Amino acid sequence: MLSPKLIEQFFGAASIQRWNDYPRMVELVELDKQAHKFIIAYFIAKMEPKESIDMRSLIEAGIFEFLRRVVVTDIRPDVFRKALQKKEKEINTWVLEQLYDSLNDIEEGAFYERFKMYLSDSSMYKKERFVLKAASYMATRWEFSIVYQTSQFLNNIDRVKDAVEEEIEDYYELISVRKMAMNKKISKIVDLSGRLRFQKRWAQTPRIPETSVLGHMLIVAILGYFYSLSTKACDGRLANNFFCALFHDFPEALTRDIISPVKYSVSGLDDIISEFEIKMIEEEILPYLPEGLVKEFKYLLGLYGDNQKDEFMNRINEHEIKMVEDVSLYNEDKYNAIDGKALKNCDNLAAFIEATLSISHGVRSKELIQGKEHIRNKLKEKGKIGTVDFYELALEIEKYLGV
Repeated sequence: MLSPKLIEQFFGAASIQRWNDYPRMVELVELDKQAHKFIIAYFIAKMEPKESIDMRSLIEAGIFEFLRRVVVTDIRPDVFRKALQKKEKEINTWVLEQLYDSLNDIEEGAFYERFKMYLSDSSMYKKERFVLKAASYMATRWEFSIVYQTSQFLNNIDRVKDAVEEEIEDYYELISVRKMAMNKKISKIVDLSGRLRFQKRWAQTPRIPETSVLGHMLIVAILGYFYSLSTKACDGRLANNFFCALFHDFPEALTRDIISPVKYSVSGLDDIISEFEIKMIEEEILPYLPEGLVKEFKYLLGLYGDNQKDEFMNRINEHEIKMVEDVSLYNEDKYNAIDGKALKNCDNLAAFIEATLSISHGVRSKELIQGKEHIRNKLKEKGKIGTVDFYELALEIEKYLGV
């Protein structure tokens, strides 16, 4: 599906600090910024005229941009943009060299070739690039609102503030950006998703690197994307898998990240939490979405029937939502299929990697070791979906990390 080295590189973004030459109230890292950017890009794309943005191209372009960023880690974003203006070809050549071994086996080299073309041809995914650029700006603007609170004593901070505020005009042709700028309803969703960076995963035990709920959602989405590539999923199914994974923990902005041992320790507690989660979604999320997006978003979140929720069920939505056993039988856009069981394995694999990475860095605890073993057993039991074996990938990651 993808190499352990590439997975490690994506997780490396959790250690790339942002705004690290300014005082900050909280740590701001690249992985969270990329996750927030993808969420904002989804809403921008969905609020544009119908079908003007290709969602598969948007996802792929975003992953290409992320890949380049995780390689070029030591250059400040504003300096990086200026460097690209003068040395883009040389920088891109170096990035491709660094990633060749990790990417060349994916789709028998086709993914790498598309990545190479994307870096050399600015007309490829042109509309999608613009949406991602706008989303990146909006995520940066959101971050800066935090940085500004603790940096007002710095003599150049107002100049930075003016530059950030002025840049928004570059994206005013996008209706969603105008609405976000005017603090319309959709801005509440942007704010809610951004707050997920403050919720740490495995909150009761130290880890290196620390990951937030927001960053975790993107890792699961990326795993879901590469799973979809490996199963030759149609465009609609691939996009649904990515965004279902990207939003799978979104309600935790309202309920907090409740760890499994707590959730399942008391009989019936999980049902109570699920009922409350659905109530909060209906009261605090759905009313702030564009009316035409509510049905689709509920489907991505796994809401169905009479107050039922399961984001990890295999399902289709041709005329009505139906649970299915084998999603591969519905590999056409008209079915709106979602590989829920595979995405659950992606979720478990991401948690397994979080624990394994920390242990490989020498930061280990009883909770991490037990959690890692428990997740590995779950992957061994239910981790094979079609030709993709998540358990074998977990073993490869263990071997690669030497733990």
